[in-house]
Amino acid sequence: MSLRADAPAPSATEVRRFGRSQKWVHRATAALMGVCVATAACLYIPQFAELVGRRELVVRVHEWAGLALPVPLLVGLASRAFRADLGFLNRFGPHDRVWLRAALRRDKRRASRPAGKFNAGQKVYASWIAGATLVMLGTGLLMWFTHLTPLMWRTSATFVHDWLALTIGIVLAGHIGMALGDPEARRGLRTGSVSKEWAKHEHPLWHPHHDTDQGAHPDER
Repeated sequence: MSLRADAPAPSATEVRRFGRSQKWVHRATAALMGVCVATAACLYIPQFAELVGRRELVVRVHEWAGLALPVPLLVGLASRAFRADLGFLNRFGPHDRVWLRAALRRDKRRASRPAGKFNAGQKVYASWIAGATLVMLGTGLLMWFTHLTPLMWRTSATFVHDWLALTIGIVLAGHIGMALGDPEARRGLRTGSVSKEWAKHEHPLWHPHHDTDQGAHPDER
């Protein structure tokens, strides 16, 4: 089974950044995360709770959306292209440390922020949100199946779940804000292609012709 599918070839001024599998995983994950955030807001913010009502239904939607959150990624593993991108995200090279140091210094010069297919900020975000999702899933299960664990465990799980949910909301707001500020990056996720000029400017170490299922360009290793 493979989620890869033939897509229209990019024009001479464009390069292929994402295939159908990567776009599908991102959209499905974003939709499920959006449902989790929206239902959480309806559960914890009194004004939203009064507006929506039907708390029991909101709780069930929140629970099942949370359980389904890892599913798009797991299905996406059937695609070699998606697995290759996970490999890129999981590699930190010397250029990523340079990028992070520049970000901490607020140095916005592109020469000081070298990046492969994904920059260091995207790699940190992907790692953090993946870990946070697993923690939310684990603590959510402890809160759901109350008869399986002692009260102290459930109380601790609730504390972690609530505060991590708030943190995720803030981080997601920053992620969306960054995306809104980069129309070409959004186009890449929408159509799969980006301009060569943007790729060279934002990801100078990314060499699309080496971006194969078999491995990464040396700059990404």
